[in-house]
Amino acid sequence: MSPLDDVVSLSRLQFAATAMYHFLFVPLTLGLSWILVIMESVYVMTGKEIYRDMTKFWGKLFGINFAMGVTTGITLEFQFGTNWAYYSHYVGDIFGTPLAIEGMMAFFLESTFVGLFFFGWSKLSKVQHLGVTFLVALGSSLSALWILIANGWMNHPVGAEFNFETMRMELVSLSEVFLNPVAQVKFVHTVAAGYVTASMFVLGISAFYLLKARDIPFALRSFAIAAGFGLASTLSVIVLGDESGYTAGEVNKVKLAAIEAEWETEPAPAGITLIGLPNDAAERTDYAVKIPYVLGLIATRSADQQVTGIKELKRNHEVRIRNGMKAYAALSRLKAGDKSPEARAAFSALKDDLGYGLLLKKYTPQVIDATEAQIKLAVNDTIPKVAPLFWSFRLMVGLGILFLFIFSASFYFLVRKRLASQRWLLRLAVCAIPLPWVAAELGWVVAEYGRQPWTIAGILPTHLSASTQSVGNLYFSLAGFIGFYTLLLVIEMTLMLKFARLGPSSLHTGKYHWEQAALAAQPAAH
Repeated sequence: MSPLDDVVSLSRLQFAATAMYHFLFVPLTLGLSWILVIMESVYVMTGKEIYRDMTKFWGKLFGINFAMGVTTGITLEFQFGTNWAYYSHYVGDIFGTPLAIEGMMAFFLESTFVGLFFFGWSKLSKVQHLGVTFLVALGSSLSALWILIANGWMNHPVGAEFNFETMRMELVSLSEVFLNPVAQVKFVHTVAAGYVTASMFVLGISAFYLLKARDIPFALRSFAIAAGFGLASTLSVIVLGDESGYTAGEVNKVKLAAIEAEWETEPAPAGITLIGLPNDAAERTDYAVKIPYVLGLIATRSADQQVTGIKELKRNHEVRIRNGMKAYAALSRLKAGDKSPEARAAFSALKDDLGYGLLLKKYTPQVIDATEAQIKLAVNDTIPKVAPLFWSFRLMVGLGILFLFIFSASFYFLVRKRLASQRWLLRLAVCAIPLPWVAAELGWVVAEYGRQPWTIAGILPTHLSASTQSVGNLYFSLAGFIGFYTLLLVIEMTLMLKFARLGPSSLHTGKYHWEQAALAAQPAAH
């Protein structure tokens, strides 16, 4: 491995580590903020103090998580300048726009009103405080929206053009960037996953209280809200998911083929590989168990459109790489001073494939003189390793099915008033608390690893995007980030466990004792 590869690999590892740490905090913020809105809305409509206490108790856990998320998120954005300087130079005009809007519109909205949420209970009326809680939730969702618009553009770059005069991508249509279909799908999928995470968090802790026969009125109401919200959110994740964005852009075709180990282009509609052992070297899936027609129906939403296989994609990419070599030669002619109409026309005809030509920079500085062996290596690079995507996706889907079962069973037994006797379900809910985070992290592995070898799909390869850093600096900063973020995670877990164990009765000592006694006398009613 060359020193450049070390720098790129370490930069990727550092960004992946910080991003995945950060996303340990984000889903709970996204989902719990809206659960707080639901709880406080019921308080405003009914006037029952227990819903006010529910809002304050779960809001305390929300606040701990929110503070940690802000801390990790700020450093993440700074890495675009420190570790990915050429990326920032090349596409900063486009990528920086939604991030700037996120900071001005969403982050400050969320951060301002979160203070009013905690300190405004005695200063604001019921309706005013509910409005504050709503704005906190809205700010969280808007923050996710603008960040995912930026991320969606990386997967499906629209509304921008390459300018050979500045050697950068430049924004030509803000509306296309904001309305990017891949970004919209990512937003819906990500926030719905956050709702599932928060619902399982509330459901599991409430189940713990029910198992311990403590704070029963509080726990039952929290459990009911979490079960209903979680069931609707899980259905949203499953039904909407990412599949509607699979065919929008070349990178999503590659990602789809990789996560399904679709080596060949089959007659439509293609079957789905339920399980198997992907073999990248032989380009086949050993011991594959397939279900006919399902993949084609899901991915294309039709019975007559094909799902392009990996081998055909590689043949298509070879053509684009060869065209990219010609585009690079035409660009070199322009940079040498030939600005004639013929030179401009030659580059314009091929510029969409320039990024594919840049893949050869990994193997030779002379793109236009690349050998057949180097072209073959670049072609192979256009497909990420299949096995990590294949298994990450299946584990994520398996967890989604488990969440659907837990929320459905919880909702069913609540409606039938038989929850108290279903101790197996309560124990399962407690054990399942961390699993939505596992599913969310797997989702980001699929999304980001599946985009490789690109930082900007079809435009800028990852190996050209990194800053000029020393390997020693990267190891030092990586160790520092992991150490600091692990400390933050330990602090959050300690605080969360402390306040969860204290429970809602710590808000008003003895408040619910009479109601708990009555409920405990009739366990079958719950």
